[in-house]
Amino acid sequence: MLAATWATASAAPPEPAPASVDAGWILSKLARPAPTQTDFVEVRGSALLKTPLRIEGQYKRPTNDTLVRAVRAPYAETTTIRNGQATIERNGKARSFSLARAPELQGLQASFGAMLAGDRTQLERYYTIDASGTRQAWTLRLSPRDRALAAKVRDIVLRGRGAELRCIETRPVKGDLQRTLLASAARSAHGTTDAAALAALCTAQ
Repeated sequence: MLAATWATASAAPPEPAPASVDAGWILSKLARPAPTQTDFVEVRGSALLKTPLRIEGQYKRPTNDTLVRAVRAPYAETTTIRNGQATIERNGKARSFSLARAPELQGLQASFGAMLAGDRTQLERYYTIDASGTRQAWTLRLSPRDRALAAKVRDIVLRGRGAELRCIETRPVKGDLQRTLLASAARSAHGTTDAAALAALCTAQ
């Protein structure tokens, strides 16, 4: 009995449960003042491809109202979104068009801009938001409110840990899931071509 009493008394207290998160906490951690930039590795699957298409580059936000997607491999292309217009430069040629023709790009700018500004009100103008997980493994699901965007994109799932956004999963209405690795997840993907390994980096803790 003495041994049992001693074991009970000396047992370590249970560890506290991981703190849960809400959208406000996540957005407060993701806020970054312009200028800012982050590496990305984008993986696109297709039934027409033997292996997923892998695109590498950087997202840049030089000012609060500008988003730049600079692809450096397997080709060079720069997309600049500013003032309701998108400009794509490739092979020394540029073309511009209104974001009204590409609601997915308009949604991308709105979501990135609102996240990096930590502006929940602005983000909720374009999406309904659902947060889940813990501070070390959180998920933020964005479901489009705009009909034009919702006709093309079912939802966008952000995955991260702490103050780091590691992965964006875009699920189109038609076609395959598009996965974009960011920050340390993108750096860890260097030299990795296996689709399952790249997917695992999206949720790795």
